[in-house]
Amino acid sequence: MESGAAARGVSTRAKGGRSRNNGTTEVDTAALNRLLVALVAMRDGNFRKRLTVSGDGVMSEIAAVFNEVADRNLHLTGELARVRRVVGREGKLTERLEVGAAEGSWAAAIDASNALVDDLVRPVSEVGRVLSAVSEGDLEQRMDLRSRSSDSSSEHPLRGEFLKVGRTVNGLVDQLSAFTDEVTRVASEVGTEGKLGGQARVRGMSGSWKDLTESVNTMASRLTAQVRDIALVTTAVAKGDLSRKVTVHVAGEMLELKNTVNTMVDQLSSFASEVTRVAREVGTEGELGGQAQVPGVAGVWKDLTDSVNLMAGNLTAQVRGIAQVTTAVASGDLSQKVTVSARGEVAQLADTINTMTETLRTFADEVTRVANEVGAEGQLGGQAQVPGAAGTWKDLTDSVNTAFRNLTAQVRDIAQVTTAVANGDLSQTVTVDVAGEMLELKNTVNTMVGQLSSFGAEVTRVAREIGVEGELGGQAAVPGAAGTWKDLTDSVNTAFRNLTGQVRNIAQVTTAVANGDLSQKVTVDVSGEMLQLKNTVNTMVDQ
Repeated sequence: MESGAAARGVSTRAKGGRSRNNGTTEVDTAALNRLLVALVAMRDGNFRKRLTVSGDGVMSEIAAVFNEVADRNLHLTGELARVRRVVGREGKLTERLEVGAAEGSWAAAIDASNALVDDLVRPVSEVGRVLSAVSEGDLEQRMDLRSRSSDSSSEHPLRGEFLKVGRTVNGLVDQLSAFTDEVTRVASEVGTEGKLGGQARVRGMSGSWKDLTESVNTMASRLTAQVRDIALVTTAVAKGDLSRKVTVHVAGEMLELKNTVNTMVDQLSSFASEVTRVAREVGTEGELGGQAQVPGVAGVWKDLTDSVNLMAGNLTAQVRGIAQVTTAVASGDLSQKVTVSARGEVAQLADTINTMTETLRTFADEVTRVANEVGAEGQLGGQAQVPGAAGTWKDLTDSVNTAFRNLTAQVRDIAQVTTAVANGDLSQTVTVDVAGEMLELKNTVNTMVGQLSSFGAEVTRVAREIGVEGELGGQAAVPGAAGTWKDLTDSVNTAFRNLTGQVRNIAQVTTAVANGDLSQKVTVDVSGEMLQLKNTVNTMVDQ
């Protein structure tokens, strides 16, 4: 309505002016009215209104210029709307207004708009870049607190809200970096290096960051206390101490672990007591057949108890079977074999014993002959002759013969020295090449010879008194003797005392027998050959 009134006003003014002059004036008035309507439309923001360009003259040029102005306005508003949509809604921050045919202030307006978009987009891009790096774990990035033009020809520091956002983002990254470093350090100490008790130290923290740091430290402290208490108990269990229990206050899965460890300790304690009892009965007291009794045990512990009992039962049967055969072998009975059901190494042991028994039966006679010659008759140099022996048995026979030869040489050499010692010659030593226990015996004999040379005179005196002069009860007196020599002297004196008591007791009985008194027996406490002599004398008295 306003546009129409304006047009009518122009038309009225035109008609009131030069409306009666000529046709040209009427045409100019109509063109002005159209221009006015178009200008009003442009003023009201309608840039699509166009004027018809016809003919020549000023009005035609005005219409063309008006249309160009409308085109440029329409282009500018279209570019602003497009950039707003692409940048603001689609997030394409690199999009900018296109200058097109604009010049002068039009181009300046577009450049200003693009600069505005640059200034708005750059902080957002920087925030996005830094936050993107943070989301990928990169805490080295910071926002650039300077703003540059699109062509990078000038820069200026951020101000106002942009500067506040930049400082906030950088402060956030700094706090995250410090917090991450400390949490990583504590996690590395606890989880990788096993150093419990670590605490995160983040200076200047406040608010949620301080709460988060304290939460991490509280978690680390509680975890340290829990793990140390559980480790204390499990370490005690590993050292055989089943009296400790986990007492730390826990919840959740740690509570389940605590209860599991404590239950394990209880079950281990009960199981260990029974297993120890059975092991003591079997291994120490020799009472086979024991069984572990663990009331209320279930699951793995019951299976373990059953396994121990099954093992003890099988071991009892196997050991008794093997013991029966080995006892028979020890008694000279080579007719028995191990028949107990066994597997693994026990079965191998049973087979070995059976094979051993069979093999022993094959060549026992010959070895017994040689052993009898060497061990009983004292005829050194004997050799076992096993015709047809081959393989292991030939090697065994050869080994026995080699042992007899070596033993003959060794015993003869040792006998030579000990005979010399017995003859009072302390100048000889054992020189035969030996090893192992025979080497120890060689060294012992040689050491003995050297030691005997030191205190032989006194011992010889007492021995002469007892052995030659028949004066029982003599004692060696070695002034200043200490250590082994004092112990040896004491042992010799103890031996002389014991021998005196034994000989006098045996002499008393034999004298009584010689006098026809068969009521007396040898009662002195003896062992070894003297025990055999005691038994022989007592048997003689009985017979």
